[in-house]
Amino acid sequence: MTGIKKIRSVIVEDEAAAREVLRSYLTKYCPQIEIIGEAHNSAEAIPLLHSLTPKLVFLDVEMPFGNAFDVLQACSTLQFETIFVTAFSEYSLRALNQSAAYYLLKPISIEELILAVNKVQQQINNSEIFNRNKIIVENFRETSPGLQRVILPTLEGFEVVKMEEIVRLKGNGNFTDLYLTDGSKKMACRFLKHFSDLLPLPFIRVHKSHIVNLNRVKMYNKGSYLTLDDGSEIEVSVTYKEAFLKNFK
Repeated sequence: MTGIKKIRSVIVEDEAAAREVLRSYLTKYCPQIEIIGEAHNSAEAIPLLHSLTPKLVFLDVEMPFGNAFDVLQACSTLQFETIFVTAFSEYSLRALNQSAAYYLLKPISIEELILAVNKVQQQINNSEIFNRNKIIVENFRETSPGLQRVILPTLEGFEVVKMEEIVRLKGNGNFTDLYLTDGSKKMACRFLKHFSDLLPLPFIRVHKSHIVNLNRVKMYNKGSYLTLDDGSEIEVSVTYKEAFLKNFK
């Protein structure tokens, strides 16, 4: 790694054994990482991050004295990338996925760790400063799904849209086209399945190639087509028809 600038990093994790494992993995498999500090909980983490101003934080989601989102909110003036470390929690993972965040599930996979670190390194090397942390906090605090925001990875970088602004999504090979209420179209570098798993109701898959916002459905005819309020007509396939119609009983 001679000549390559290391990424100044902090580990925030309440379990001593988990800190030890992460520190060991990073030292052995991620030589581009320089660990400059560790914190046992959010109360310790907040002043430490302000003092050290790292480029990357490995942040446990659930800790005593406040969670990861409390840490991010208290450090909103700082610019750093975050790799979350979490036990499975559907609500937390949805907030992280919507915000295009990097995260590792416990127990940590070495392969996933290397992949996440490499992605962050690429962001830092390309000077792509994008404050995901602010959006992650807002999504976690916002109880109304329609007002939550989704970060869309695009060929050019990232775009942010509110869920309520999405009318429909269409699979486009390795990409997904999103059609918005203002008539614009965004292309995200994700399969349609990514959004099928990610978006809560009122979004529902109605076809192998289509997800629609139920709040934008204007009409459904028994020929298995629905009309959205932007005028588009979408086929409802047999596979998804029953689940779709349940929402209108």
